[in-house]
Amino acid sequence: MMRIPSPRAFVVYAHDLLMTGVAFVVALYLRVGGLAFTDYAEALALGAPLMMVVSAVVFRLFGLYRGIWRYASMPDLVQLLRAVSAAVLIFVLAMFLLTRLQDLPRSVPLILWFVQLVLLGGPRFAYRLLKDRRLGLSDEIGGVPQIPVLLLGVGDAAELFIRSQGGGGHAPYRVVGLIDDKNRRVGQSVRGVPVLGGSDDLADIVAALDRRGCRPQRLILTKEQGEIRGAPVRDLLDRAGSLGLTLSRLPSLTEFKSALDEGKVEVRPIALEDLLGRPQAVLDRGAIAGLIAGRRVIVTGAGGTIGSELVRQIAALEPDTLVLVDCGEFNLYTIDQEIREQHPGLALHTVLADVRDRERIARLFQEHRPALAFHAAALKHVPLVEANPAEGALTNVVGTRNVADAARAAGCLAMVFVSTDKAIRPTSAMGATKRFAESYCQALDVLPPPDPSQTPTRFMTVRFGNVLGSSGSVVPLFRRQLARGGPLTVTHPEMRRYFMTVREAVELVLQASAHGVTHPDGRGKVLVLDMGEPVKIVDLARQMIRLAGLRPDQDIAIAFTGLRPGEKLFEEILSAAEAPTRTEADGVFLASPRVIDYALVNRALGELESAARAGDTRRVLTILANIVPDYGAEAGNARADAQA
Repeated sequence: MMRIPSPRAFVVYAHDLLMTGVAFVVALYLRVGGLAFTDYAEALALGAPLMMVVSAVVFRLFGLYRGIWRYASMPDLVQLLRAVSAAVLIFVLAMFLLTRLQDLPRSVPLILWFVQLVLLGGPRFAYRLLKDRRLGLSDEIGGVPQIPVLLLGVGDAAELFIRSQGGGGHAPYRVVGLIDDKNRRVGQSVRGVPVLGGSDDLADIVAALDRRGCRPQRLILTKEQGEIRGAPVRDLLDRAGSLGLTLSRLPSLTEFKSALDEGKVEVRPIALEDLLGRPQAVLDRGAIAGLIAGRRVIVTGAGGTIGSELVRQIAALEPDTLVLVDCGEFNLYTIDQEIREQHPGLALHTVLADVRDRERIARLFQEHRPALAFHAAALKHVPLVEANPAEGALTNVVGTRNVADAARAAGCLAMVFVSTDKAIRPTSAMGATKRFAESYCQALDVLPPPDPSQTPTRFMTVRFGNVLGSSGSVVPLFRRQLARGGPLTVTHPEMRRYFMTVREAVELVLQASAHGVTHPDGRGKVLVLDMGEPVKIVDLARQMIRLAGLRPDQDIAIAFTGLRPGEKLFEEILSAAEAPTRTEADGVFLASPRVIDYALVNRALGELESAARAGDTRRVLTILANIVPDYGAEAGNARADAQA
């Protein structure tokens, strides 16, 4: 059933019918002049009402009253063009049937078509132009203040954003200017918004806008995340903060276009990842997919930060079976539910088990016979392991041995051990346990298989630094301290760490694993991820304060608390003695740490387990120092630094 949807639409409908009648009179007058009201009065008296009746039906059939004049656009004009054309054609046919067109000049229908389009389309677009101009002169829409913003970047995303804010009745932002980071379009404009200068002119641009009474409150990056990040973003964050501007970023162009369709365009705060500045490694996705697809895979520590991201990325690569292992019930439940929802067809097994339980792990591997094992289970909080070295030894060293031995007995293609930069010249018990575990995996990697006819299992160690936002990272601590109003606590002004996002870390772990499986000449070596440049923790704290829209040392204080037990100022990914070399896999190095004879490291590990289970902390530390010679000297130096 056809109906007029609202009183306002009825007014528009009446306007269109009235303009149709006027259009016929004007068209006839344009053709014959004053004779329209004398010699052609009969045609006028019949034609005008007939045209109005025909249009009344046609306009409703073509749905002209679903649109809103405020948002009149090209599709509305096309629809109007179709409706007017149909109405004129039907009118001509009706007049031919009634009068054989004897009293109507043949050119009148063509003139009528043009005049009717002008009289119906003109008011629609004039109304929109009037509304847009009013919006451009006002800082408020419906009584809600608009936020004046500057856009950095002159491109498709900037044009889309300006269009979205200029044409909506509830647009929260008012674009007052553009900044061209390449200085190529200064003096030009995009949809009436001027390009005011380059990124180096930010302070002058803000001052000039302030004098004109339209000082911006926010600087929005319209570039894709891969186009501008790292040092340029850190510099912009500093300069924007000093000018009282909040730094934000548009979504990716694909997400932005989708948001435009839904009418919900939202800018995003700059993510901490934008400040790292490490170039994205080129991933060999074919090799990664070839490693995982169709194989049975087991992941230990599946509920942790690295383990859960490993599970997500492995599940997306279509393994035959995926086994999740963790001793933490809630974390394991959480990742289990997530993967079952996202990959309902995947054969998924969720196992509550502790890697320290040798028999349980051995049975698990015999039951599932995985081709690949990713060992991410670990105790990784430096101060906690420092206070509980026996527990650290049991999980990080004995647990790794249990998983490695089970993988070897089950005939796995490869086991991948996730290590840490703290294993290099360790000053902490946690770092020493991880280096001990690396040594065991190295020894197994060069050990001949028990059955000469069997393909030897690869034991690969992948080493990298801190994961941004992980449970062991400083970032969650800073966020909690920010929520409480500060201060943010940093142990030392010169403390530096390598950081990587969890997604990047796991992608490179998989890339390194694929490389290691296809390059058996790397046996006994350690795969090391390229972490870029180290970041000063105090700089990270200041950047997080600015990202929260606050000022370091003014709104939020930074307090230095001193080195904690086991900490050192600088972490290293590689040591000079390891002779690192680049691999064919982008973002992956190959290091050559000293390989300890399997018999020696296995005997020491047995002694370590006995001491740890007996709670003999002194003996545990002595054995760690014997196997990891750097640990004793470096730990002593770190303790001296902490006391100083």
